[in-house]
Amino acid sequence: MGWISLSGLELFLAQVEVAEEFRFPGGIRVFTGLTMLVHMFFAELFVGFAIAAPVLQAWGARTGSPRMDRLAHSMVRFNVLTFSTGATFAVLFVVLLVGFYPQLTAALFTQFFYIIVLAMLSMFLALWGMYSYYYKWDRFSVLKKRRHALLGFSMGAGIWMWMVFMSGIDSYMTNGGGPSGVALGSGNIGSFGLALQGIFNPMFVEEILHRTFANLSWPAFALAAWAAFNYIRAKSPENKAFYDWATSVGLTWGVGFLLLQPIGGFAIAYSLKGGYYRGEGEPLPGSARPYENLMGIGGGAGSTANTLLIVLLIMVVALFVLSNIAMYMGAGRHPDRGSRRPIQIFGLVAAVAGLYAISPLADFPFLYMRYIMLLVMVLATFGALLTYVRGRLRFRYGSPGTAYRVVLLSLGIIAASTALGMGWMKSNSRVPYTVYNQPDFTVEAEEPPSGFGR
Repeated sequence: MGWISLSGLELFLAQVEVAEEFRFPGGIRVFTGLTMLVHMFFAELFVGFAIAAPVLQAWGARTGSPRMDRLAHSMVRFNVLTFSTGATFAVLFVVLLVGFYPQLTAALFTQFFYIIVLAMLSMFLALWGMYSYYYKWDRFSVLKKRRHALLGFSMGAGIWMWMVFMSGIDSYMTNGGGPSGVALGSGNIGSFGLALQGIFNPMFVEEILHRTFANLSWPAFALAAWAAFNYIRAKSPENKAFYDWATSVGLTWGVGFLLLQPIGGFAIAYSLKGGYYRGEGEPLPGSARPYENLMGIGGGAGSTANTLLIVLLIMVVALFVLSNIAMYMGAGRHPDRGSRRPIQIFGLVAAVAGLYAISPLADFPFLYMRYIMLLVMVLATFGALLTYVRGRLRFRYGSPGTAYRVVLLSLGIIAASTALGMGWMKSNSRVPYTVYNQPDFTVEAEEPPSGFGR
């Protein structure tokens, strides 16, 4: 009976045109992309907290700060509670790929089979480290601190390696593997050497650095926003002081890695320039190369990715400006308020430079003025951060202002939106391909495999 049921289901699925019957604003491509973005929201938080939590705990053990230990425990607890949600959307994403892009999915899984196996082993290491780290916290964190720290670092190392392997496949899809890239479905099933050749492409290192910085920056802003929100709910002076202190930690950590983001972004853009694509071939008629799509050059003018670039540049400037405002307000905790004046000056310079960089006058008096202004914004924010960190040792926590908390909540929302928007923009840069310059794999839904029941 079961065999008959499976055979009937098989024949039914073989005859249904899922792609044609599917209805969603923007079509299959948008629905699949949104599913992936929801997964990435939780995945990026997971990566950032998994790497940072053992570092904070080790720092707390060295300095004797119980707040560090409590904050690290809160971060790991968040990962334990939300991992299943992120994993659910990851599975849904794979199901959508299999259903709507079966040929692409089969080609990626065969060419990068060994890379995917290594990624899954890294994920198992991360999960073993996370659950062991969390559920043995009360016993190991006191009596076996070194072993407990190793469990935490195994969690961070495992999830970072998973990110590296997945970034390799993603960068291959963006540039086709570089000038000497091997096309999917070229008889390379099971070849570990060709899989490595695919991920070690001109964009690989740049994307890893950029994603590492991003996964450590915006989760920190999210942490600061979480602490600002929980301050409202806190009742005791001890809890209020802890959450106020946590906002300062998240802000410092977030701004520090935010300063590195433009470097990684420019490195990725440069890796997409100069013909670093598979075969350096011409794209399909009416389409553009990834770099042209991003920058709105030639065939990429007015593209979705180019429009996103403009919006995201505005959001990046907003992140820097709000970060300076938050540091200026947070420096009011200093008993002498001596560091507020320098932060105010640095913040004003950063704001003026950032606003000029996104204004219509950005190319005046010469082409590279926009990039010079962005550099000035970054350097001014670095000066403000340095001043803020130097004064933190004398901060008195427990009574942050309402405006300060509002700024932190805004930072958390904008940082998350920027991170997800950057991923969407990069993926759109290879349109109409799903794997660049390979006409067999485009964003349009593929024909399902045939021959069922034969």
